[in-house]
Amino acid sequence: MDPIIAAIHADPYPYYAQLRAEGGLVFHQGLKLWVASSAQAVAAVLAHPDCHVRPSHEPVPQAIAQGMAGKVFGQLMRMNEGERQRCPRAAIEPGLALIDVNEVNALVGARLITPGPDGLYAAMFRGPVCVVAALLGFSPAQGRAISELTADFVACLSPLSDQAQLDTAHVAAEQLKGYFIELLDDPNNRSALLAGIRQRFAVTSTDSESLIANLIGLFSQTYEATAGLIGNALLALIRNPQLDSAQVDDVIVDDLIAEVQRFDPSVQNTRRFVAAPCEIDGVSLNAGDVILVLLASANRDPQLNDDPDGFLLDRPNRRSFTFGAGRHQCPGQVLAISIASATLRKILTLKPALDRLTWRYRPSLNGRIPLFA
Repeated sequence: MDPIIAAIHADPYPYYAQLRAEGGLVFHQGLKLWVASSAQAVAAVLAHPDCHVRPSHEPVPQAIAQGMAGKVFGQLMRMNEGERQRCPRAAIEPGLALIDVNEVNALVGARLITPGPDGLYAAMFRGPVCVVAALLGFSPAQGRAISELTADFVACLSPLSDQAQLDTAHVAAEQLKGYFIELLDDPNNRSALLAGIRQRFAVTSTDSESLIANLIGLFSQTYEATAGLIGNALLALIRNPQLDSAQVDDVIVDDLIAEVQRFDPSVQNTRRFVAAPCEIDGVSLNAGDVILVLLASANRDPQLNDDPDGFLLDRPNRRSFTFGAGRHQCPGQVLAISIASATLRKILTLKPALDRLTWRYRPSLNGRIPLFA
């Protein structure tokens, strides 16, 4: 095993513990990069100003740089530093923090969810994007189309995608942009979320391309991370038979989702690229070094959480790096958890035969997302 393959291993957590025992920040000779595995090292890397989200020589992956997907990628706040990160975040983050959970519950409740693998797939991958689309003012039909386009677009974010998938991602980016151009021109849009974002964005920028790119980014960030959160919550119910899914109430669902995002997160790792010589956690790093940041390992560090390998619904002072930390901490944490909780509640009302499901993890270099059969 290595720290990248671990993301989709049946149980990577003993391996992560081994990495922590060998040192919080250690160079991996096989992968030719640094690996941050302890809570202390992960926190230090995520907070360091010289640890950037993209290498300075390649702000946009070369494979997509010449197409529309690359243009969107290059403007995403999560893929930038400085003003290109702070300004869109200042416009988008406040609205996401004030999301009405009751509205999310109603939007999820209105969706048709069916038991069985196909229904679970739609609930995990398509449903969350449809909810975000509705919050922005799109119609249900538009939301369904947008969820399909988002599925195509996110291929541009994965190094595992082939050329055909990348070509499709460029087309999807064009079409998503078209949807937003129409939405932003619609005088009848009543979305409080979108109105607030536009108002705050206008204070610092008149760049509609950046606004649209980061609205597309809301869909792409929702798509896989929320799907994995829902799927891993279902696996927690399967693996912990003492949690009778037929008896799980609203409070338990909220606690379950909160513990799953710590215990078995859908985003296992992220990367940082060293922009200037620096020292982190006692280790000297050079410009150009790459750091693999094992968020999932840090979540299981006993220095961060007591009894870290226990699955505890009533865990006191739960701490997690799943949604990042510092300037690039995910602004949509409240929204993601709200959608996942509402979706899981809806799925459980169908009394699915969880014990009859099999699963495999979707191929990924950083995500832990089960696909059910």
